[in-house]
Amino acid sequence: MTSVDTAAENRELKRKVQALSSRNAKLAELLKFSRDNLSSLHAEIDQLGEPASTYGIFMGSVKEGKEAEVFTSGRQMRLKVSPNLYGQEFEPGALVRLGEGLVIVENCGLPKTGTLATLLEKVGDQRAIVCDQNGNESLVLLTDKIQTEARAGDTVLTDYKAGFAFERVEKTEVAQLSLEEVPDVTYDDIGGLAPQIEAIRDSVELPFSHPELYREFDLKPPKGLLLYGPPGCGKTLIAKAVANSLSSRIGDGGKSYFLNVKGPELLNKFVGETERRIRLIFERARELAGDGRPVIVFFDEMESIFRTRGSGVSSDMETTVVPQLLTEIDGVEDISNVIVIGATNREELIDPAILRPGRLDIKIRVSRPDREGAADIFARHLNDKVPHEGDIQDLIDAAVGGLFAPRPYVRLELVDGSVEVLNYSDFVSGAMIANVVDRAKKLAIKDHIAGVSTSGLTAEHLRRAVVAEQNESEDLPNTSNPDEWSRISGRIGKKVLNAEVIG
Repeated sequence: MTSVDTAAENRELKRKVQALSSRNAKLAELLKFSRDNLSSLHAEIDQLGEPASTYGIFMGSVKEGKEAEVFTSGRQMRLKVSPNLYGQEFEPGALVRLGEGLVIVENCGLPKTGTLATLLEKVGDQRAIVCDQNGNESLVLLTDKIQTEARAGDTVLTDYKAGFAFERVEKTEVAQLSLEEVPDVTYDDIGGLAPQIEAIRDSVELPFSHPELYREFDLKPPKGLLLYGPPGCGKTLIAKAVANSLSSRIGDGGKSYFLNVKGPELLNKFVGETERRIRLIFERARELAGDGRPVIVFFDEMESIFRTRGSGVSSDMETTVVPQLLTEIDGVEDISNVIVIGATNREELIDPAILRPGRLDIKIRVSRPDREGAADIFARHLNDKVPHEGDIQDLIDAAVGGLFAPRPYVRLELVDGSVEVLNYSDFVSGAMIANVVDRAKKLAIKDHIAGVSTSGLTAEHLRRAVVAEQNESEDLPNTSNPDEWSRISGRIGKKVLNAEVIG
């Protein structure tokens, strides 16, 4: 064998050795991978043999975070924390997973589900009184997340057993029942009610504009007032204007609050639910009044819910609802800047206890406007900004003349044997006048489109609108209840035996 053949053989042997070494390395790597997979499978099999994890509500750390108070399985326990979690922040109320031996092994964050409750009142910064749908009250802890943002009336996600409220849910009942904005209605927007406005300003606004004089004379501001009278005559507008005026009188840039509550919206078929809503409204009023701001709680259609107890006119619900309102009104005694205003067109149905001195002790009748008052209201709706023909005052005179022109509507037979005929003018209201102006404007627009007139609103448009509005008056009662005619026309105290529509 030559040296050339020997060298070739050595090279071939080296190549085979390298190939075998590479193959051996791959086999070793594959073997290691298989051992690792086998270990992982063994670990998974071991985990399957472990007991199921349980969960609890974290309540607080102890012993420098190595132990914790946890509510689990219906009881409060002190448990160990896994060393893997040392130094990790746990928020009170958070959900934690418990491993073997009830050791805390995972922080799962705040719960996402639970029972909804209504926050009634905060107790300090960290606790609050909440109630469920049945009215059952509980004292719970508030998580850091909602300690500052939650307020009375809010719906909160709650675990009653653990005693925690975790989250504020956007379902505020008070917001559904009331409007907290300051209305943009001013006294200048209200016509024909100058005496009533003056009386209200003297009663409600003087205590805020001159509190030092009230203290000097040892005079307490009124808790509330009642606006009563026929429908559509401006009771709600007056209440809104009061809130607006009070807000403008606060010199530090603050504002007043206006909680506008409609009586029928408070009604609920569940026992105790209506009373609970009343508590929520006044709790919200007290909270808003805490910084010294005026707060007006306005009950519209008050007679629908606060009727005389034992009258038999409605259900027996008023036997519990009325006392609840009385309790709340009496409870605002220590907060002088909460004012209760009620509005009704059936004042005779309201429980007398609500109207006694010390509660709604100021009563102001908002009557139907006369000719002068009607002209004042028309002046609020007609101005030079509206395209018109002729002088504005001439238009107003034409509208008032049409509105108060003799036009019999109903014949009443009174208990004393006398007969009285009511005209359409006996049912004039501010709402009716607003509708008349709107109708007249629509007629002017139609004439403009048709090319009949291009000058704008005319006296004829207003006269036609008056006739149309009288023909469609919606607040007139039917003849099945004759006394309704006397009440709605403002003739209180006259018993009507029979009513017959003329025409």
